[in-house]
Amino acid sequence: ADDCDIRRMFHEHTSGTTGTPLSLWISREALREWYALFEARWRRWYGISRHNRWAILGGQLVVPFGQVRPPFWVWNIAMRQLYLSSYHLSPGFIPAYVEALRQHRVRYLWGYASSLYTLAAVALEQGLEIPGMHVVISNAEPLFPYQREAIARAFRCPVRDTYGMAEMVAGASECEHGRMHLWPEAGVVEVMADDADEPVPPGQEGRLICTGLIHADMPLIRYELGDRGALAPVGEPCACGRTLPILAGVEGRLDDVVLTPDGRRVGRLGPVFRGNMPLREAQIMQESLTRVRVRFVPAPGSPPDLGEQIVHRLRERIGEEMEIIAEEVDHIPRGPNGKFRVVISCISSEEVGVAGRRTFG
Repeated sequence: ADDCDIRRMFHEHTSGTTGTPLSLWISREALREWYALFEARWRRWYGISRHNRWAILGGQLVVPFGQVRPPFWVWNIAMRQLYLSSYHLSPGFIPAYVEALRQHRVRYLWGYASSLYTLAAVALEQGLEIPGMHVVISNAEPLFPYQREAIARAFRCPVRDTYGMAEMVAGASECEHGRMHLWPEAGVVEVMADDADEPVPPGQEGRLICTGLIHADMPLIRYELGDRGALAPVGEPCACGRTLPILAGVEGRLDDVVLTPDGRRVGRLGPVFRGNMPLREAQIMQESLTRVRVRFVPAPGSPPDLGEQIVHRLRERIGEEMEIIAEEVDHIPRGPNGKFRVVISCISSEEVGVAGRRTFG
């Protein structure tokens, strides 16, 4: 908006709808409203609050990738938050993660579905006793039934899924009956056909188009998220008694993970391209257990060493053992829905087995 002073605003980045970096300018008032909804409909619904001790498995690089001794986390005293590295979830390191949860008396855990699942699955395989949680909250990635089951079994608590994005144009919370309730205050959610800008009937999947209602300083109007989903019929009741609209299903954010030679599964690598990277778009493709290719489209005026910068950022997250090839291209092909995945894995099941044997050997 013309009347905004960006010196008094927060600068945020997102990978955007198709992996293209997007800069967001957010006012303090907008953030307050967003996190008020967050507190009311993510934490309060699940019997917790911001005053509880909690842990997060997110995308921040909190310790160097090459670090092989704990701690693989930092303790944020002000927020009572244990920020766990998502880039060190190797079977040999999982016992240290479990002990950190115990020592910091964490009451609930929150993070990417793939990271939560890796922690839970390896702990179960190793027979580790994880401190019981009040709830585990999944965000930023699709939560599959097999992941939910393993996480619930490992942490001995309910697992709740959520939906949101940095653009703050939509939000949703899963209730105790497994229905995803939208936040009408956050934005208007429409579902359009894949091949035309026409609405589809309730229950039918299509492109999610959102108009934000909180973010008045940099409004996004009929913004295409790049996700696909469906809305339940208006007025359809939920056993929880809440009358909020229901998001019947969400597709998208199906980025694959990168498997390192020592058995780590590293997901949500989009942050590699955020910040001040002068890019149009970029994509990571794992071609083998020891080779990763990054295809990128530079923005006008980008420096000649842009490829080297990308390699450096990626190496911070996947280590020194893998060959990383930076390939400058004119464009990146889209999938059938007009969207490309930020990360694609092409490795075979045999290579997955090799990584597993190296890990446990």
